[in-house]
Amino acid sequence: MDSLLIVVDMQKDFIDGALGTPEAQAIIEAVNEKIKEYDKKGDLVIFTADTHNENYLKTQEGRNLPIPHCICGTEGWEIDNRLFRPEGSPILEKDTFGSKELGITLMELERTGNAPKSVELVGLCTDICVISNAMMVKAFLPEVPVSVDSACCAGVTPESHETALKAMKMCQIQIK
Repeated sequence: MDSLLIVVDMQKDFIDGALGTPEAQAIIEAVNEKIKEYDKKGDLVIFTADTHNENYLKTQEGRNLPIPHCICGTEGWEIDNRLFRPEGSPILEKDTFGSKELGITLMELERTGNAPKSVELVGLCTDICVISNAMMVKAFLPEVPVSVDSACCAGVTPESHETALKAMKMCQIQIK
């Protein structure tokens, strides 16, 4: 595989649901084009999905962010249906900011000699889950170039989006 695209948490609750923002709504078409670009080249596209249960408010995250969102099985939990999903593209559910399953997947790809030559991340929210997953990719594949397309990401606020981009750049993640 040449390249891997990781589409982080492009779920309804983060776009126009419980935690939606105009900035998240504004990136849908750019993210969709990016997915199609990778698919056309035959590269792997992996989606992550923030996944919580009914007890969300009793979790550490729920106590710090007391807004129920991405509850498994609800409409807000679903990947936005305006996005193209290439056949065979996995959706990795995650119960925290960084996907533990993504780390396992990256280790398996490397172990079998199928590690990507580059990894790009897009999605939501730049300042929480995108940065967390980008740092995980750097940890699991330290010699693989990692990039984030800033035009295909949105943060909780425009200011925290920019802060996260600067932090990732300091950690040798290329910002496009």
